[in-house]
Amino acid sequence: MELISALPEECLSSILCFTSPQDACRSSAVSAEFHSVADSDTVWENFLPSDYRCTVADSVPALQFSSKKELYRKLCDSVLVDGGRKRLKLEILSGKKCYELSARDLSITWGSESMYWAWTSIPESRFSEVAVLRTMSWLEIQGKINTQMLTPNTKYGAYLVLKISDRAFGLDLMPSEVSVQVGDNEACRNTAYIRRRENIHVEAIERMMYGNRTEVLKLMVATGGEGRLPAEREDGWLEIAIGDFFSGEKSVEVKMGLKEVMGHHLKGGLIVHGIEIRPEN
Repeated sequence: MELISALPEECLSSILCFTSPQDACRSSAVSAEFHSVADSDTVWENFLPSDYRCTVADSVPALQFSSKKELYRKLCDSVLVDGGRKRLKLEILSGKKCYELSARDLSITWGSESMYWAWTSIPESRFSEVAVLRTMSWLEIQGKINTQMLTPNTKYGAYLVLKISDRAFGLDLMPSEVSVQVGDNEACRNTAYIRRRENIHVEAIERMMYGNRTEVLKLMVATGGEGRLPAEREDGWLEIAIGDFFSGEKSVEVKMGLKEVMGHHLKGGLIVHGIEIRPEN
């Protein structure tokens, strides 16, 4: 402890800058000397993303903070950027970036056609609007992000965030294809199933619309191999794993999405919140 107390404050700050946000907080209990520098802007600016000034300038509403540590905490709580079309959140322990692209930031085939898709606000959404599939046979949703927006050299996973209404129909009659493509590389593809809880009214609608074809399509799904299913999230939404990728160090565009264009049957009741891209620990 005597050796620590003999070190200048700049040296202690440099030591903490080589640790993690979690270690910086813990160091406050080590000694009075560490405690005095653990909350300093010098230390916490090191844990912020290199482009944090751009994030602050682009935040909606404008971020207010009195220290870099407070800014770090607010970014860990998440902030809307890009006119509210994206949500940025930092992992509290590592400081790695997590982005969620809103439904408005996605490319949804015929998403601007009110006959097929509705845009509405719901209380449980973090964005101003979500997309609701009314009825159509062609389902195709795609998002894009550049790796320079993410934490370098990090494995990321992409997830479609959604809900399935009680009156949904046709979503699970055929498997959907999920894919991730990094730059010009070949896309990695997999299968996903948009399942919904059983509903007697939905079953009646499906029988009326599809007749025996429903059973045939369900048999095709059942024998199509294992696929990804929606998982419940803590925020009340569901998510389907689209795929993962490595951010690397170069600036590369990543495309990710879900589509079902083979069944040629009507489907509806899908509520799209967005696509989340988060580090895979």
